[in-house]
Amino acid sequence: MQQQKTGGFTLPGEAGYEQLTLELAKKWGADVIRDSDGTALSDDILNAGYDIYSTICIIRDHNEWAGENQDKLQQTFLITNPLTAAAPTLTISLMQDFFAEQFAVNETADSLRYWQVFDRTANAEVARENWRYDSSSQSVVVEGAIPWHTYTVSFLAYRIWEEISMYNHTTNHWDKEHLMQIDPIHAETQDYLMNWLDNWCLAHPATRVIRFTSMFYNFVWIWGSSEENRHLFTDWASYDFTVSPQALDRFAQRYGYRLTAEDFVNQGKLRTTHSVPDRHKLDWMAFINDFVIGFGRKLIDIAHKYNKLAYVFYDDSWVGIEPYNGRFGEFGFDGIIKCVFSGFEARLCAGVEGVQTRELRLHPYLFPVGLGGLPTFMEGGNPTLDAKKFWNSIRRALLRAPVDRIGLGGYLHLVEPYPDFVDYIGKIADEFRLIRELHAGGKPYALKPKVGVLSAWGKLRSWICSGHYHEQPGLDLINVLESLSGLPFEVEFLDFDEIRDGVPAGIHVIINAGTAGSAWSGGELWNQPAVIAALTEWVYNGGAFLGVNEPSAAPGYDRFFRMAPVLGLDKDTGDRISHGKWPVIPQEGDVSLPVGMVEQTGLYLTDGKAKVMAAQNGSPLATVHHFGSGRGVYLSSYTHTVTNARTLMDLILYAAQQPVSPNYLTDNAAAECAYYPESGTLVMINNSGAEQTVSVRTDKGVVTQTLAAYDTFVGQV
Repeated sequence: MQQQKTGGFTLPGEAGYEQLTLELAKKWGADVIRDSDGTALSDDILNAGYDIYSTICIIRDHNEWAGENQDKLQQTFLITNPLTAAAPTLTISLMQDFFAEQFAVNETADSLRYWQVFDRTANAEVARENWRYDSSSQSVVVEGAIPWHTYTVSFLAYRIWEEISMYNHTTNHWDKEHLMQIDPIHAETQDYLMNWLDNWCLAHPATRVIRFTSMFYNFVWIWGSSEENRHLFTDWASYDFTVSPQALDRFAQRYGYRLTAEDFVNQGKLRTTHSVPDRHKLDWMAFINDFVIGFGRKLIDIAHKYNKLAYVFYDDSWVGIEPYNGRFGEFGFDGIIKCVFSGFEARLCAGVEGVQTRELRLHPYLFPVGLGGLPTFMEGGNPTLDAKKFWNSIRRALLRAPVDRIGLGGYLHLVEPYPDFVDYIGKIADEFRLIRELHAGGKPYALKPKVGVLSAWGKLRSWICSGHYHEQPGLDLINVLESLSGLPFEVEFLDFDEIRDGVPAGIHVIINAGTAGSAWSGGELWNQPAVIAALTEWVYNGGAFLGVNEPSAAPGYDRFFRMAPVLGLDKDTGDRISHGKWPVIPQEGDVSLPVGMVEQTGLYLTDGKAKVMAAQNGSPLATVHHFGSGRGVYLSSYTHTVTNARTLMDLILYAAQQPVSPNYLTDNAAAECAYYPESGTLVMINNSGAEQTVSVRTDKGVVTQTLAAYDTFVGQV
């Protein structure tokens, strides 16, 4: 690792900082220089002998055309806050609670066809003849309202400020006009964009790779009128920003039924990715995905016509791309780039099929302020420590599954006051290139149990839930995925259809983690007797079911946890308050347990046979239940930490009835290792911020090393 190497690194260049750009390109071993939003590359950089990535967001930066075609801006359904009627006439202001710089009411006749007014108290739609729209006040007037009932209006609104531009404008002080986003669902927009891209390619002969950011539709991000509650709703995997009267009409023609505003706003709850998707949502996703592939392919073909490669940035306007739905290869992309904060996001990128190049854009991003709103490259920030922590999470995942490239984005000149950051990025680049070379020589050693992760989304949401790790730290499943991302197991993502037809061969442990009713736990999908029977039989014959939080929860049955017979444990939601309970007596465990588990109220043992490994206030925190030849293991909650990742590994081995201490594992939970048999190479990583002494038992003896904080050891065994 001492030898400086080059390649596999994309550096953000910046006009006006040519000397810095070229110096860092050499120091970090870059082979590619890219522009970033808000920067440009000068001729000196373009002609310096590096491959060039050029970033384009195909649906924004067309304000002149958008201003002349405002009926072709992208749209969304919005729903007003419930308003209580005090008289038979109720006036509801549509935009009162929404950010006026982001949205504008679509008042056209085509739009009004899809508006809906609901009496939420009665859960009934108000007939069209009983309400009217007042354009002068942008209000809906309800006639014949029932006093003391609450009412909402769902309406279509144009999005007049592209959300990523809006965020950067308000957070990173971009001083530029408000960019609008145009909708390629219209034939006129498609013609314009194809002609624009054709001319763009002619004007950028130095560009080797066009980095599409991303395709057409951004994840939902609805801002409010009050600064005290600016972010009303966001969901990284939502399809709310894909609607328009034209798209809705085409959907009806293709699928034979018409969607309504209520299909999207869902009583004001919206269709979050945390919710189990219904058939209407799945059909709409398939419809949008088909359109995005069809028109996206035409743009990629233009890039290829000019001998340029087409990469997609799998963030921002990614909706409709779906790299795990089996159709991603139809686009014809040459590469995919994923913004990563965490290990599971690195695994998401590494597992994508249908492209030649998989690249990670590392954090911290070279902006003054990070996504969490904290200072980064400014007073009060510590970008070097940030980089160490981010790389610490990502590195452990890359030891298990490789990508082809890494890189940075943002304003390169911000690194000048931080020489320690510059040095550390050089270290990251070298470590990455070495890990990549190790994978080229063969796969890392893996332990026997193959892990299946069961959720309503299955493979479609492989290695992701509905956002980055920092956006949903309390979600059990995303914490489980973060730990799994660096553990030496093969992981497969399963849906309920697969289980109903029989657990796929080769799976040894199935994990189901989430709150009751969520897509992650499974919600109403547990109402299928065939699923229960198949999974129960599989455990009885030697499989292992690891449930976290409220696994298999579904109301309406004798047991709240449908897998209670396997777990030997269930949850009382209030129906068994007068029933007797088996005593909860913790016993000495056979395996280490995660720390920080949260008590769940109402948990009880079904037959007293489950072994309680940990408890709090008389409530089980962790149990194991022998069921036939298999095991049911329960955790009340799970949070990823460096040490908890090791205990999760031990629990998986224990559940699968495999040795808990095989070869090629560290003796120190603060460190991990990977062994590459083809090259005989052992890699140890210190996942902590303190020095650690680490030993690994190999087939040829024990290897012991002392590693500095966040450091890496590579050696032959």
